Amino acid sequence: MADTGEFKAKPPPGIDPIDASSEGASVYELIREDIIEGRLRANERLIVADLALQHGTSTNPVREALQLLRGEGFVIMAPNRGARVRPIDQDFVRDIYEIGVLIEPALTRWFVGMATLEDIVELERIQGLIEENDFADPFRHSELDTAFHTVMYRRHYNRHAAELWWKHREVLRAVSRRFNFTLARRAAVMREHRELIAHVKAQDADKAAEVIARHVEGSGRHILEQMRALKAANAG
Repeated sequence: MADTGEFKAKPPPGIDPIDASSEGASVYELIREDIIEGRLRANERLIVADLALQHGTSTNPVREALQLLRGEGFVIMAPNRGARVRPIDQDFVRDIYEIGVLIEPALTRWFVGMATLEDIVELERIQGLIEENDFADPFRHSELDTAFHTVMYRRHYNRHAAELWWKHREVLRAVSRRFNFTLARRAAVMREHRELIAHVKAQDADKAAEVIARHVEGSGRHILEQMRALKAANAG
């Protein structure tokens, strides 16, 4: 039986997910969670001194955290106006996943030409764990799913593209935690992963790129649909 122990996805080599001190990284996680969960509202001002007091730290870790959040797109900074929460709305999600639809097929085409037998074995191993979990543990699914795609992009020569993919994926992962997967989306994820593996084995870069474009667009649209449904429910 496949190993089902603790699993934590990691970014591609050379991409530090949190380039900050340990205290700054901790504050980053807390503020990020508050933004995602809506405890910090859209366009709300982020005052460094207040956040430092709230989290029991000095101002330097807060400044580090805000810079990280700015880089991810969660925080907007303007001269003489300080930092504020960027609205995590449908436009924000759409923009991010549309960028993914553009860059991930290119990353995937390169991977198909460079894939080794070990890569294919690793994709099949992770997909086996995804199927074994079968969405029972949403957090575990998210970690395994990220690891699956990281296998394809971790060696790409364009580190800027790989880093952009990682940062945007982490944003969408964070937003998607608010929602459950529909049965249709669950089936699509499983089917498309298996299609990807088959096309990599067959060395068919065009078909693999076509599948990943559909996969990324489907994921983005799923989040948007869930956001629209939540908005309608709240309005009613």
